[in-house]
Amino acid sequence: MERHMVQTLIEIDGRIADALRAAFRIGATRPAPAPGQHDEVANFAAVLLAPRDDGGCEPVDCDKPVPPGGLRMMFDSCYIPDHGEDAHFGNAYAGVVGVADGVGSYRGRGVDASAFARGLMSSAHAEVVTAAPGTQFCPRTLLERAHHATAAAGTPAASTAVIVSLAGRTLRWAYVGDSGFAVFRDGRMLRRSQAQQHHFNCPYQLNSKRDGIRVAMAAEVGEVPAKDGDIVVVGTDGLFDNVTDDELERIVRMGTALGFSPTNMAEVVAGFAFEASRCSYRDTPYSVLGRREPGKGFFTGGKRDDITVVVVYIVS
Repeated sequence: MERHMVQTLIEIDGRIADALRAAFRIGATRPAPAPGQHDEVANFAAVLLAPRDDGGCEPVDCDKPVPPGGLRMMFDSCYIPDHGEDAHFGNAYAGVVGVADGVGSYRGRGVDASAFARGLMSSAHAEVVTAAPGTQFCPRTLLERAHHATAAAGTPAASTAVIVSLAGRTLRWAYVGDSGFAVFRDGRMLRRSQAQQHHFNCPYQLNSKRDGIRVAMAAEVGEVPAKDGDIVVVGTDGLFDNVTDDELERIVRMGTALGFSPTNMAEVVAGFAFEASRCSYRDTPYSVLGRREPGKGFFTGGKRDDITVVVVYIVS
C-alpha cells in the first residue's frame, strides 16, 4: 500500500492491513503464533471482516419507510495513479460527487488519455459552483451538460463517468461505462451499478465525436430513498475490477464498526484495491470476466490501473 495509507491504518489500528491480507488471501502467509499466544490478526479478521451469515452479497430491497428530515453529504477521496488518467470532483454543500476514467487506449496513439475525463469533471464542477444556492442537481442533466461543454471544446480522447447526487432525501445517479458506485445500509449492499460494456474491457465511453454516445440515450440512471447512516462508495474501474462486492461490503462493515471517517474509509478501500490489482494468484472481477471471453486462456489476478475512490457518508 502507499506509505501514507499504511500510516493511516497504523494510526487507526495496527492490525488492519494484515487482517485485510489474511481475510482475503493477499500477500505472503503469516507465521503462526508461538504456542500459547493468541493470533490477534486472525481474531481481528474473524470478528470484523467475516462474511455475512447468509453467505451472500446480493443488493437488498429498500422497502422500509425513510424518516423525514434533511440529509447532507460528508465525503473524501483517495486517488492512486497508475497512468494518471482518472479525474473526480465533489461538493458537499451541493450534495454532488463524480468520477471519470480516461480511456487508456488513446495513450498508445500519442493522445492525452486523461483530457476528456478532466474536461468532464471540470465542467461538472463549474456547473455546480456557479448554480444558485439550494439548487438540487439531476446527475443525468449535469453529466449531459458536462459532456456537451467538453465535446464543444474539441477535447481529445474519451472517458467513462458517474455522478451521484443527494437531493433532499433522495440519492440519485447517472453513469456511462464502468465507472460506478455502491450504496450500503446497515452493513449491507443496497444498490450497485452494473458496468456498461460493448465487450470485455471495452466500456461505453463519452467523447467529442459527432456520432459518439450521448448521455441522454446511453446513461444508466436511477434513484433510491436515502437514510442517515448510508454509505456510498463511488469509483473508477480500478476499484471495481479488483474488488468483489463481498470484499467491498466486508471492508465497509469493518470501517463502520471501527468508526472510520470518510478519509479513512476511502484510503483503506483504495489501498486494498491497489494490493489486489498487483496480486497475480487470486481471482478478481477482472479475471473472472476475462476467462469468459472466447479465446481467452485461463488467468488470475487483478488489473493494474488508476484507482479513484470517493466515499460519501449520508448524515442528518
